[in-house]
Amino acid sequence: MTTMLEPLRRIAAYAVCADSVGRVLLVRASERSGTPGTWSLPGGAVDHGEDPNHTVVRETAAETGLSVAVSGLDDVLADMRALPERGITIHTDRLIYRVSVRGGTLTDRVDRPTDLARWVTPTEARELPLRSFTARALGLPASSADVVPDEPPEFPSFYAVPGPDGLHRAQRFAAYAVATDPDGRVLLTRVSDGYPGAGCWHLPGGGTDYGEQPGAALIRELVEETGQRGRLVELLGVASHRDAASLGPEGYPIDWHGVRAFYRVMVDQPAPPTVTDVGGSTCEARWFAREELGALPADRLTEVTAEAVQAARLG
Repeated sequence: MTTMLEPLRRIAAYAVCADSVGRVLLVRASERSGTPGTWSLPGGAVDHGEDPNHTVVRETAAETGLSVAVSGLDDVLADMRALPERGITIHTDRLIYRVSVRGGTLTDRVDRPTDLARWVTPTEARELPLRSFTARALGLPASSADVVPDEPPEFPSFYAVPGPDGLHRAQRFAAYAVATDPDGRVLLTRVSDGYPGAGCWHLPGGGTDYGEQPGAALIRELVEETGQRGRLVELLGVASHRDAASLGPEGYPIDWHGVRAFYRVMVDQPAPPTVTDVGGSTCEARWFAREELGALPADRLTEVTAEAVQAARLG
């Protein structure tokens, strides 16, 4: 019964790397991994405080011997897999980047979680036992290599653990909306007192639940925080911010690392904003005309809001 397994969460970044003849770079999981013999994109877990852009470069070099440069973000997705032999089930938020090779020599590894690195054609990849997220990233038929839990386990949306320095650490994945209406207005929310960034204007959205896809989480949060119903238009980017001593309602400092995907969202039938999740981190929601948004002082916007507004070319 996979429902009895201990739940874990992590954030990871992966590389889609193609050569001049259309072959793609893949790595094979070794006997030391949870899915030995399966093939996946090179990549791995995002360290605490690490920008995922750096993760994908670091992990690709470690697993393949190649130095790569990030050229763009392809996709953000989530999945669960059960590892009964380890007594755990893992939810992973995966950031899929496009990269190009800068140099290096393709190298196999010994006594590591991956043992082979190869360039393969799309036809060859189709015949391999691919991890599900890798098949999706390459546009190939879904693989059944992963064991999926019976149902999502109970897991807190906020989870802090003691770090090596004694300070609690929290790494959280979240999804946010750059939401606009047919008149070009932008929807923002204001952070409640007692939360990091109190009083600042923020994008609607928040942390995703265990087993939840980012897009679904975003649409849910949009309703809870503003009363608006929207539709996803496009993925704009991912922001990574660390606050080494964040203070929130917990009452003690936390070394906080947030990785936040932000999407363009259209609200086709806007309504007066209503905060339905009363008592949470959002105390107000409001539509801003473009000129009103541009007139807001920089210190009245949260970091991710300023970054996303720039990416959406609204500022």
